[in-house]
Amino acid sequence: MTLPRIMVDGYNLALQKGTGIATYTRNLTQRLGALGAPVDVLYGIRSGTGARGGLLSEVDFFDPSVKAIKTREVVSRLATSRFGVSAYEVPVDGKVVSDGLRSRMPHFDRIFNVPDLFYFSKWHLRVHRRFLEVSYPQPARVAHWTYPMPVKLKGAANIYTIHDLVPLRLPYATLDNKREFHSIVSAIAKDADHIVTVSETSKRDIVDLLGVPEDKVTNTYQAVDLPQALVTRDRDEVAGEISNLFGLGDRDYYLFFGAIEPKKNVGRLIEAYLASGVKTPLVIVGALVWKNADDLKLLDPAGINDIEMQQRLRKGGSGLRKPFDPTLTRFTRSQVMRIEYLPFHQLVSMIRCAKGVLFPSLYEASACRSSRRCSSAPR
Repeated sequence: MTLPRIMVDGYNLALQKGTGIATYTRNLTQRLGALGAPVDVLYGIRSGTGARGGLLSEVDFFDPSVKAIKTREVVSRLATSRFGVSAYEVPVDGKVVSDGLRSRMPHFDRIFNVPDLFYFSKWHLRVHRRFLEVSYPQPARVAHWTYPMPVKLKGAANIYTIHDLVPLRLPYATLDNKREFHSIVSAIAKDADHIVTVSETSKRDIVDLLGVPEDKVTNTYQAVDLPQALVTRDRDEVAGEISNLFGLGDRDYYLFFGAIEPKKNVGRLIEAYLASGVKTPLVIVGALVWKNADDLKLLDPAGINDIEMQQRLRKGGSGLRKPFDPTLTRFTRSQVMRIEYLPFHQLVSMIRCAKGVLFPSLYEASACRSSRRCSSAPR
């Protein structure tokens, strides 16, 4: 059976540091490719050179401009975007040496780009009250959007992944624009050809809160597909790497990884760890994405979190007991270590050597308490 060409968005793939949704997207493209489906990936990278083909277009893809889109450019594009936008193909054919970025790349047959696509689509929704329509030559028959965004592929069946409805269920725990998020997911609920989600809790929320028929939502759960080279790597070699880099023993630490924000419940995890008196170290891998660092304040006896430590050290502050390493923070009150970011291969090593991985998410726990559906919530 010949599978249709499928387009997957590169919204999270383009972020400089990996996210869970970026991993989800890479896995999706790899599985589609393994099944024999032709795969297009659509990015929204801002061009630094303005090139629309050739070497500079490939250079832009691997080194996009960081300049913000200007207001006058948004206004100019809004004048014509009512009729949709066209993507151009990026010739990623090896002229740029990108071996070091291989772990961040999806599987693809073709790559397309519309500059600032995902940022601009939100302006398009506000002004024109409709999703931004994208087209490109010889398009895919199915478009899979891995995050709720107001974009659709012209002439294709459009499938959207809604990972959760945390901004609506726990509005105090996210920084999302709640009105905008509600507008986007409500439109997806109405117009999407199908919706994918990753847990029974999320599926129930999509059905109950957005009024979507159950047969229009499929729970695929979160797939895990790690490169065999990382999974089968010699255990002693992996343990040696973790010991040399972080001074941690094999199976001698607990691990949390993910963004540090209220919905991840990191503050309560730290509180429980400190109260337990456990001597086994706790390692937290994740960047702060919240407006403050309240979740980390328990880590220092004076209530000073590591962000404040950074600021004081940069100003030449005194009185701090230990020098600050911007990627690695140890706190004196307990055996707690925070690492802001790890490349994917090092994160896999950290997981393999952990005594246990901890994930005290508020979302599934609150759903269980409110609905008594604990047996259907993901573990």
